[in-house]
Amino acid sequence: MALFVLSDTHLSLSTNKSMTVFRGWDDYVERLEKNWRALVRPEDTVVIAGDVSWAMTLEETLQDFTFLQSLPGRKLLFKGNHDYWWCTRRKMDTFFSEHGLDSLTIVHNDAVEVDGRFAVCGTRGWFYDDTEEDNGKILRREAARLQASLEAATKTGLEPVVFLHYPPLFDGKECTELLEVLRGFAVKRCYYGHLHGAGIRQAFQGEWQGIQFKLTSCDALSFCPMLISD
Repeated sequence: MALFVLSDTHLSLSTNKSMTVFRGWDDYVERLEKNWRALVRPEDTVVIAGDVSWAMTLEETLQDFTFLQSLPGRKLLFKGNHDYWWCTRRKMDTFFSEHGLDSLTIVHNDAVEVDGRFAVCGTRGWFYDDTEEDNGKILRREAARLQASLEAATKTGLEPVVFLHYPPLFDGKECTELLEVLRGFAVKRCYYGHLHGAGIRQAFQGEWQGIQFKLTSCDALSFCPMLISD
């Protein structure tokens, strides 16, 4: 049973928000599906680390989530900055149940065990392109969510693998609030998304104070799920 990751699928099958207007995103849904089916087996798990769908409401996600449901493997979904459909955990779980989306699971303030080896955990994060007035409040909230998720992971006794949407390191800047939590739990691996285009070339990938960081946005991965462990 393998564990994969990618982020920023930006699905828009029921909305007029196609990513094909951006360079390199031509036929991205078809490319993503082809690569996914070539790699992922029904017993595998794929983490989607934010910006799953352009839908504005949960109801508008149905076509996008039905597409994900049709792909092999279990899918663990995290929130991104463009996931405006994201609402209460109860509403999302009920929506999945009512529409037979049984391969989709929300990860939020908790952790999910994978293959008896890993505890998948994390949060959206917040960082360098913040436009909110109360940046400090948002950062403290996200740090608390990351801590809650890592505490849940610790209880499993498995290796915590962290997924964020925003990069905690970028262009010489550090998101201290989140990095301190990662260090406090001795995290070894952290995956993040959000960066596209020129931002991909500026992404920090490699080791920082004992933590390995990797970028997972779809266009950075050529629309191909990244294998974490088989």
